[in-house]
Amino acid sequence: MTDLASFRSLFPALERVTYLNNATAAPGAVPVLESLRRVQAEWESGEFSWQAWESEGEATRDLFGRIVGGAGKDVALVPSVAEAAATVATSLPPGRVVVGEREFASNLFPWLALRDRGFDVVEVPALDGVVRTEALVEAITGDTVLAAVTEVQSSNGFRVRLQDLGRRCREVGARLFVDGCQSLGALRLDVDAAGVDFVAAHGYKWLLAPRGAAWLWVRPERLAEVAPLAPNWKSIPDPYTEYYGGPLTLATTARKLDAPLAWFSWPGAHTALELLTGLDPVAVERRCLDLAATFREEAIGRGFDLVPQDEPSQIQGISLSDPRGVRERLLARKVVGAVRADLLRLGFHAYNDESDVAAALDALGTV
Repeated sequence: MTDLASFRSLFPALERVTYLNNATAAPGAVPVLESLRRVQAEWESGEFSWQAWESEGEATRDLFGRIVGGAGKDVALVPSVAEAAATVATSLPPGRVVVGEREFASNLFPWLALRDRGFDVVEVPALDGVVRTEALVEAITGDTVLAAVTEVQSSNGFRVRLQDLGRRCREVGARLFVDGCQSLGALRLDVDAAGVDFVAAHGYKWLLAPRGAAWLWVRPERLAEVAPLAPNWKSIPDPYTEYYGGPLTLATTARKLDAPLAWFSWPGAHTALELLTGLDPVAVERRCLDLAATFREEAIGRGFDLVPQDEPSQIQGISLSDPRGVRERLLARKVVGAVRADLLRLGFHAYNDESDVAAALDALGTV
């Protein structure tokens, strides 16, 4: 296991800035950067094997499975969360679909598009900027076929209680689709304990991978009902033996839902997931949540209004009366966060430490 002090040393950006913007994109870790440079060098030399690059993508199935508490054979390799959601959406039986109105578009538009097919798609309203767990649970009625939720909300860091949603979905026989983009890599997930049917995540945020690599985990009992969004050469049991002609015989594993791989992204993604699975996930989650809690308590003590919580989150949203001034102070103190409209969003990963909390509070100032 890699200790967290050694983990921090793998991020060159931290020598220059206080980086608290994983919710937008991760900074490059040295091992991941080295994988990308290796691929570039192989491409430049002409002495490369695209099959070797593919094999690195294939190896991420088991790693992602470990991260969510599932099996690699139940993991599909896809380019985005939007494609993962659309794959599930196009395979649903008729009925009611429940989604929060504050979802990021990639976990909203694929479900809203179902209205054109006659589905009753319910957008649960946000109060105080968040869609609370209780409101989602109440919206999941007996005719619901699927509820879609992001565990940690992209816009403001609000975290739902997945086990409550999973329990309600099991009560009515609905499916639960979870966007893990803003949680996996920082927070632990046990798909069985949470009652989740589908988990999708893009790798370029908390999973520390390059953009272009994403995953879809499917509960084995649900796999037969899901069809490929775009059947392709990767959809068959052994795609590396024959590339021409039919018939189309779908794989019996989640491979059938694969999209062709963007070769240069996946070696970096493989290294990133190896890096994360070499850490103690309990220690990672504790570090992330402890740092966020310390920041939250001090910011509230200074008079700031923070986004409410159902569950502790590693991302904190802070309401701002002077967003322009805060943006300028962040820039001057080399603190990297996201100021959007009148909200500041800061996130704490396991490579952060107490000095980063202090730097963020210094930049924030007082009300």
